Amino acid sequence: MTNPSDIHKQLTEAARESARSLESSVSRLAPDIACAARAMADSISSGGRVLVCGNGGSAADAQHLAAELVGRFLLERSPYSAVALSTDTSTITSVANDYGFEAVFERQTLALGRVGDCLVAISTSGNSPNILRAIATAATIGMKTIGVTGKGGGKMASLVDILLDADSSYTPTIQETHSFIVHALCGLVEQMLAEK
Repeated sequence: MTNPSDIHKQLTEAARESARSLESSVSRLAPDIACAARAMADSISSGGRVLVCGNGGSAADAQHLAAELVGRFLLERSPYSAVALSTDTSTITSVANDYGFEAVFERQTLALGRVGDCLVAISTSGNSPNILRAIATAATIGMKTIGVTGKGGGKMASLVDILLDADSSYTPTIQETHSFIVHALCGLVEQMLAEK
């Protein structure tokens, strides 16, 4: 059995690392987070939509972001048009079956994305092939692309318009920072649209 004092020490160290990463990331990324929120708000206010994609835990973050935009975050307001591309299992499995898993977000972006929309692509490594293909497709359409990542940004870094790169190479810490970024984006988008 694990010693309770060892568990306490392990959890305390993990919390310290998470807090360090979050503080460092927010300090460095605040202007970029505001820029990403502005792009999302501008898209929504002009009748556009926010598409969000991610795999695994990042798919959960994508769903969280879309849910807060469609429902509400902190302000009572009209719903915003946002779609998490990881939620339609019939579409995902049919596209994966016919075109390969690398195409699951690309095909949906082609179907749903329009000029002036935003794609928020979430990947802890920045190297997921299906995410990279969605970003490339969104850019071709004329969408604004926002990458939420870590570990230096990976291949995503050179493809997106706005990079939100968590200051960590440890996946759990990156995901914790991404949760903050999701909430920050939702709060800022609501504030920006309330001011219009």
